[in-house]
Amino acid sequence: MRLAANLSWLYTEFEFLDRLQACAEDGFRHAECMFPYEYSVSLLREKANSVGVQWVLINAPAGNWAQGDRGLAVDLARRDEFRRSVERAIDYANTLGVRKVHVLAGVVNLAEPASVARAWACYEENLAWLADATVGGSIDWLIEPINRQDVPGYLLTEQAAAHALIQRLDRTNLGVQMDLYHCQRVEGDALDALARYLPTGRVKHLQIAGVPDRDEPACAGLDYSQVCRQLKALAYTGHIGCEYRPKGATRDGLGWIRQTGFSGTMESFES
Repeated sequence: MRLAANLSWLYTEFEFLDRLQACAEDGFRHAECMFPYEYSVSLLREKANSVGVQWVLINAPAGNWAQGDRGLAVDLARRDEFRRSVERAIDYANTLGVRKVHVLAGVVNLAEPASVARAWACYEENLAWLADATVGGSIDWLIEPINRQDVPGYLLTEQAAAHALIQRLDRTNLGVQMDLYHCQRVEGDALDALARYLPTGRVKHLQIAGVPDRDEPACAGLDYSQVCRQLKALAYTGHIGCEYRPKGATRDGLGWIRQTGFSGTMESFES
């Protein structure tokens, strides 16, 4: 298991490019972020290399975030925009050495069943096109169930739906990004979900945060000591993105790493 600092959420007391140095000083050797596209990709690569941090995950462009977009894949009218977003994600991922890219689905009008059905059909078609267009490449394209309290109207919310879709599409370069915060909020038993889905091999990236406040992973709504033990028992060896909102300065809250047993994944916490 390898912890990755999500630099869209952690170390926000620093300028974005300085967050790489900060996380490296605290023992992180892997990083992820939501949308790196406002920064030069060569600069992001050089900065990460200079501090010994490897980028492991980014999101594909998801539309106009400020205006409420949360993905482009469910909107047939924006198919060309979706495909351009894939091209940009590939450019950044290849330059940064990233092998995992999350493709957000998007939001729909849940009050209109016909619109929801069209969104699912478009989503599946876009993912099939994406997988086929990039077959033989180095990138795994991931989908993530997200809870509707945080993102109202988001199409994909449940682990079962995500896994059924990936099974149905049956492409080796598609997988599931399993965020235990969202999983616990939606389904209430993330430990059971880990036991059910990790052995399938479809889960290609994990993310964690405290429940219900999306703060430091602790032992309130979801016991991360148990999560750590279960991941070890299931022999999970992938990355674990720390995508949470620190209660204060990021460094002041990193004690959860030792307290929950994740310290073996961090050079600064191995003692």
